This record gives sequence, C-alpha cells and structure tokens, in this order.
Amino acid sequence: MGTPDFAVPTLDALVEAGHEVVAAYTQPPRPGGRRGRELVPSPVQQRAEKLGIPVRSPVSFREEGAKEAFAALNADVAIVAAYGLILPQPVLDAPRLGCINVHGSLLPRWRGAAPIQRAILAGDHQTGVGIMQMERGLDTGPVRLEERTPIGRKTAGELTVELAELGARLLVDVLSDVDRYPAKAQPEAGVTYAAKIDKAEARLRFDASAADAERAVRAFNPAPGAYVEIAGERIRIHAADVVEGTGTPGEVLDDRLTIACREGALRPTSVQRAGRGVMTTAELLRGFPVPAGTIL
Repeated sequence: MGTPDFAVPTLDALVEAGHEVVAAYTQPPRPGGRRGRELVPSPVQQRAEKLGIPVRSPVSFREEGAKEAFAALNADVAIVAAYGLILPQPVLDAPRLGCINVHGSLLPRWRGAAPIQRAILAGDHQTGVGIMQMERGLDTGPVRLEERTPIGRKTAGELTVELAELGARLLVDVLSDVDRYPAKAQPEAGVTYAAKIDKAEARLRFDASAADAERAVRAFNPAPGAYVEIAGERIRIHAADVVEGTGTPGEVLDDRLTIACREGALRPTSVQRAGRGVMTTAELLRGFPVPAGTIL
C-alpha cells in the first residue's frame, strides 16, 4: 500500500525477497503529463503493473465494499509506505500480522505527511527510517526496527531516495523473522508533527536567517521548488550557499545575486527560469541582469 516513488523500493524488495504480493493498493491516477490534463498512474501503480501485480485504487475505504474486498485477500500482512489514505480499524485488523508501516523519520519526531522535508527545515542533524506496527493514531504505533542517517546538506530528493532504500532493507529484515523484532512503544517525549507542505511555503523568506532560507531550498528540492520573484518572474532556486553579507532583508547585495537575510546572506548557485532548463546563477545573470540594490 503506497503511492509515490518513496514506496517503490519497498515493493521491489518484497518481490525480490520472494514474498507473494497479492495486491498493490495506491492512490488513483492524478492529472499530469505535459499539459496537466492526462491521468497519470502513481509510481507504485506503474511498477506493480510491470511486475504483474493486481492494482486497486479506492478513493477511500468508505467506498462500498472496499473494506470487505481488502479482508477477502486473506493477507498475512499489509505493508504501508506513503500510501496517503487513512486506514480504518477493520483494515488495520484484517491481515494476520496487521499493517506495518515504513516511515521516513525517527519516531516520535515527525509523525505525519512530510517528515523528510520537515526534518530538513527544522535543521535536524540526523533523521532515519522506522518500521512501525500501525494502529489507529497518526504514526503512533510501536516501532520494530529503525536506523539513523545524517542529513548534512542533502536535499529532500536525495534524502527520500536514501531513506526509501534503507526502509526497504529494514522491512525485509523484519519480515524474515517478525518475532526477532518485537514492537516497542514510542517514547512519550519528543513528539512533533510533520504537516503537509503548502506550496505557499516554497516562496523564500528573507526576514529569516540565511541558514533557514538555505534549508528551505534543500527541503523543497525537487518539489514544490523554492523560488523568488524577480521583475514579476518566478525564478526557482535549486541550490544556494550561506555567505557573509548585511543589508535590508531581500536586498540584492552584488552582481552574484547574493541576497541579504535577517542574519547573513543567501547566494543561489543553481537556478531555473520558467520554461527553461536548470542553469548556474552566472548563466542566468548574463541574460537576466539583477542589479545590486534590487529588493526581492
């Protein structure tokens, strides 16, 4: 049970380990493609179909017969990885071993929809992935196994790939001998919630520190993409450095597009204009000058 790219390594690992995957549950196809009009199957659906696994995509489990159809699979266990639907108690209880979740954080920190991005935004030094026995609460279930990794200067995209592969490996370990990895209750202290990313958050703010802005650049790479507006045009920032500099927050300080923040300054290094490819800041400025003193 999964939807985005994060869940695909888990599906592959289950198949490679010799488990019989009786069905793949995923979100229904969404509008996409070049014009945003054609319905595009989720990454999990695309992979499952290539593997010959039956795909089911209920809008919710409140649909008539959805819970009964799930129970009729008579599955030993349901594996959940970034599925995106709330599972009611009858679904959680249907498999013999219940539902096991591959979650991209060190629980109880960053329960919820966007744990990877929120960990980067918060300036966490490390994160990880946990194999959690699911219960009705939002990511409140006991954890069977987890592993940590440093964040460093990784983007959300890079960290997602790393945690997806790590989670898939841990999951296979747990399924090889469930009794060897008893579920342990999460600590009561340290609970935080990773709210879904709002596209409005992607507009860079310079009334914060340059370190905050640089983390936002990494957290929103690849999606929804951090950006600034210059002369009415939205410029995406793919990478940036924190440098020394003082000025009015949002003020361009030099001919390298160094932007003053409340503390320090941000210097974009990889940018993109609408409808164009990714380029260096120097390449952008050759055809799109932004003079010092400009306020963004």
